Amino acid sequence: MLSIRVIDEAHKADINIPNEPFPIFGKMIPSCRDGVWSYRVETFPETSWMRFPDENYDYDAMTRETVFLGAYDGERCVGLAVLQKGFFHYMYLLDLKVNADARKQGVGAGLMEAAKKIAREKGYGGVYCQAQDDNLAACLFYLKCGFYIGGFDNALYKGSRQEGKADILFYLDC
Repeated sequence: MLSIRVIDEAHKADINIPNEPFPIFGKMIPSCRDGVWSYRVETFPETSWMRFPDENYDYDAMTRETVFLGAYDGERCVGLAVLQKGFFHYMYLLDLKVNADARKQGVGAGLMEAAKKIAREKGYGGVYCQAQDDNLAACLFYLKCGFYIGGFDNALYKGSRQEGKADILFYLDC
């Protein structure tokens, strides 16, 4: 049975569950008109796969400003949400990952519900995050969880190996 809990000192190794590949099958293209965001989806003719490098988080150095939420199947950590103090009204979702064999089973949605609760308890009005425009599965997941588009950054990756990509900012109110 799945349980979501704050990762404590005894389980601190769980904050470094490895990243796993995810499909790149399309792109979200947001637009803003008169302050209202909308989007369209462009699908690619072929699916490719991407894997982010592992983060190697330092529990002891980060816990004062960070909350690590783990999704557990028994004692096995199958998902992670990393929340940090945010500016202004929203707590920042630095990372969200779910093991490939646990995807599409409500793990991510459970982590987002717990993240909302943590943000509310800490006096925030919500949670915000960013996702690459070509990580369409993540973008659609955030929208399904109640997030809405609040910004777009097409300059972030200039001069990098990821040039041509953009970040979409998503917000979730508590």
